[in-house]
Amino acid sequence: MSLKQIHNFFNPKTVAVIGANDRENSVGYSVLRNIRDSDFSGEIFPVNIHDGTVQGIKAYASVKDIGKHVDLAVIATPAPTVLDLVKECGLAGVDGVAIISSGFKEAGPTGQKMFCQIQAAGKKYGIKILGPNCLGFINPRRALNASFAPEMPLPGNIAFVSQSGALCDTFLDWSLRDNIGFSYFVSIGSMADIGFDELIDYFDTDPEVTSILLYMESVNSGRKFLSSARAFCKNKPIVCLKAGLGQAGAKAVASHSGTLAGDDKVFAAAFERAGIIRVATVSELFNYAKTLNHYKKPAGGRLAIITNAGGPGVISTDYLTAHGGTLAELSPGTIKALDEVLPAAWSRSNPIDVLGDGQPEHYRAAVKACLEDPNVDGIMTILTPQAVTKSGETAQMIADLPNIETKPVFASFMGALRVKEGIDIFMRRGIPVYRTPEKAVACFLGLNEWQKNLKIIETTPEAIPEEFKPDAAAALEMMLQADREGKTSLTGAWARKFLDCYGLPANPAYLARTASQAAAIAKKIGFPVAVKLEASGLLHKTEVGGVRLDINNSNAAKAAFKEITDNAKKFLDPKDIDGITVEKMVSKKYELIVGAKSDVIFGPVVAFGMGGVAVEVFNDVAIGLPPLNMALAKSLMERTKIYTLLEGYRGMKGIDLKQLEYFLYKFSYLLVDFPQ
Repeated sequence: MSLKQIHNFFNPKTVAVIGANDRENSVGYSVLRNIRDSDFSGEIFPVNIHDGTVQGIKAYASVKDIGKHVDLAVIATPAPTVLDLVKECGLAGVDGVAIISSGFKEAGPTGQKMFCQIQAAGKKYGIKILGPNCLGFINPRRALNASFAPEMPLPGNIAFVSQSGALCDTFLDWSLRDNIGFSYFVSIGSMADIGFDELIDYFDTDPEVTSILLYMESVNSGRKFLSSARAFCKNKPIVCLKAGLGQAGAKAVASHSGTLAGDDKVFAAAFERAGIIRVATVSELFNYAKTLNHYKKPAGGRLAIITNAGGPGVISTDYLTAHGGTLAELSPGTIKALDEVLPAAWSRSNPIDVLGDGQPEHYRAAVKACLEDPNVDGIMTILTPQAVTKSGETAQMIADLPNIETKPVFASFMGALRVKEGIDIFMRRGIPVYRTPEKAVACFLGLNEWQKNLKIIETTPEAIPEEFKPDAAAALEMMLQADREGKTSLTGAWARKFLDCYGLPANPAYLARTASQAAAIAKKIGFPVAVKLEASGLLHKTEVGGVRLDINNSNAAKAAFKEITDNAKKFLDPKDIDGITVEKMVSKKYELIVGAKSDVIFGPVVAFGMGGVAVEVFNDVAIGLPPLNMALAKSLMERTKIYTLLEGYRGMKGIDLKQLEYFLYKFSYLLVDFPQ
């Protein structure tokens, strides 16, 4: 992928609209009208096999008849015609194609086949493809609306990318009401070619893009997306609404865009690893559009709340502290300065309650003092419409402060008609304003969380406790030998040897061929012991009655050997039975699980958390993406509830967390070297 190709795609000089027509309710009509009626300075070529002119512009029967180089073709014709049109564009030398048409991956096997054929044609001719099943795109700075969205967004610095065209329309309508500007507005549909990772890479090169909003159902390549997002988030925020969380949602994703929703826990781990701010609802995503319109990076999570009503101040405080933020502790200088200006009965603490009859100058003084207070990282002003409230004057006085740009400032003017004047002033000045204070606090905390994640990612990790020299060559030979022998899994002794190649200790297991041998081994290593079936390819021993625990004497060991052997003969081929192992029972304070799975989108992932028979009940498992360093391993552990116990709790001694971090570190590299 060439960033220059993507740049040319979104900044064409010549555009052909294939399927353009004069039927006012059709997509082809809307796309051509949008380009024609905007201030787009390039050339427009309608393509229609029937008409000599379309909407007063000369039309062509085919792209190849245009006679000029076409940078971008927008296709708005029925799905069965699209493949031939893409090939035609390829033969004509068209650089990029936006396919508005639907009826592909989301429409069953026939549509899936056409989708793959379009992908192949795009690769053959070197054409960049947006869609299919998309709204198109808008570049406000070029005044190019290459979509069937009814309006042109205001120019700004937010790039919006969505797998839902209808959500694009909705955001566009809201943004015009709230004076929010965009640098790009892109509907990507089923992603035959252009996906999230390519767009993020391109936006990262554009200095006029200061943030990205995403509505995502899936990604083409999890690792590429992660790499692109991490690079962007080092300097600028990405906010994402990821849909398809549960089984029903994933099914809806498949029917909408024909893509796999993926495991939500894995996506959550990827977002954290990249530093992406995640939201759960459409309203939250739009709240961030307000926030990012003219945002400032908070230096920390200490918020000052200024209010003319005690209740909303308390509610905001509760929400702030429950979600990881803190009330800023006002400096003595700030208290003194406010004593001189505010009514005598003001709260003299944070939240700063200027009382119900608070005047515009009181708000101005409070905001000014907080801007100058080094203990304050962000400011939120709450105004409720009381008898003497002057929302317009209050907003104007705050907005006119000369140093208003130095810290993030949020406003919640609660109400409707009586606060509209103040809301309009804030919107014009780029100060985000929200209907309720919790929404403002959530956005402040999201920006702070982004900064905290960056610090974790960029922190130089602690050195590992000892030199790590995995024997990858020996592990590879084991893998190859297992393949030659037709094994589909490494179990028992094979698994222990494989783990040993990466310094991952396993409980010693001793093979017994007879009941007497089992009793002798048990006596030698010390009771109690576990007796287990050893059989090639057997993953779940308990399902065939192959495990006996807490064996406390020799006779019990012999009896367990016989029971397991008899059970094994009922379920397994004798040639697959290697014998019976005897292991020392481990005295454990806590039972943990360290595991792995191969995610369909992101590849191998690490799972860590509470183990034991109730692992599904407590669901206390966190997911991480390899490779892990010591800091990332610690972060993975900290996302579980059992970590509180592992640290030490109420007088109970904690465990050696560094060794556990190191274990996860080594295990993650095993997955990197052997993802299979």
